[in-house]
Amino acid sequence: MSAADTGFDLSRWMPPLLVEIEQALSHWVGVDAPAQLGEAMRYAVLDGGKRLRPLLVLAACEAVGGQQDAALRAACAVELIHAYSLVHDDMPCMDNDVLRRGKPTVHVQFGEAQALLAGDALQALAFELIAPMDDAAMQIPAAMQARLCGLLARAAGARGMAGGQAIDLASVGLQLSEVQLRQMHRLKTGALLECSVLMGAACGAASDTAREALGAYGAALGLAFQVVDDILDVVADSATLGKTAGKDAAADKPTYVSLMGLEGARAYADSLAQEAHAALARCGLADTRALSALADQVIRRSH
Repeated sequence: MSAADTGFDLSRWMPPLLVEIEQALSHWVGVDAPAQLGEAMRYAVLDGGKRLRPLLVLAACEAVGGQQDAALRAACAVELIHAYSLVHDDMPCMDNDVLRRGKPTVHVQFGEAQALLAGDALQALAFELIAPMDDAAMQIPAAMQARLCGLLARAAGARGMAGGQAIDLASVGLQLSEVQLRQMHRLKTGALLECSVLMGAACGAASDTAREALGAYGAALGLAFQVVDDILDVVADSATLGKTAGKDAAADKPTYVSLMGLEGARAYADSLAQEAHAALARCGLADTRALSALADQVIRRSH
């Protein structure tokens, strides 16, 4: 069941959380970093982005009745991992892009060395946020900190985002099967989105059934996000996307559109959204309307 069927209003739920996320990121990112590193870090993170991953953390925490302070730190941490990955992804040795979130990419604005360091620093800061060495640590149980760190490290590393990116770079000019393409994107994009949901759940007490269902929801949502990304790369323009449109085709990268065609990819995205809703329906949690609404938004998005 979609959120619209329950009367849930995402447009009222989301804005105050986005303000809270933005304020927290501004407070934590780069304020005391030396030699313009802080400026590059803040440029990479602030004033742009959909903040889908932190919203998923907060929505999942809400669904399990979890600890909100821990969830806000986890939400910002996963966004920092996402931001660092974009900084590195845009560099000449990777995708060599000059536009991100409607403005010049970090290496264009600050130089390649500073961009590399900014990404490194954002990655480290993500783990500092969820395992703080100050009074905030007293409020987050050590077992919860360890669980959050483990989830994020796995999703960001060789068995997650970085591994998927390696497959992506190795697949330029190749014809991948649907199974191979799905595995690449489950790692490259899906792992961090699924992790966002599981980190939110880890901020509270959820049953094994709920955690399994939330993981299945996150996995389906993560893949749906990438399928829609592939569609938008074909049908939207750079101004709407805030990044260079058509770059996947120009780089001869395998995509869901190149594999399935435009209508086939749209149908697959819809089926993944239904899979995500079905997972929520079996999780046994009292209120998953925010998660349901975020799944609908992923499918309907225009950028």
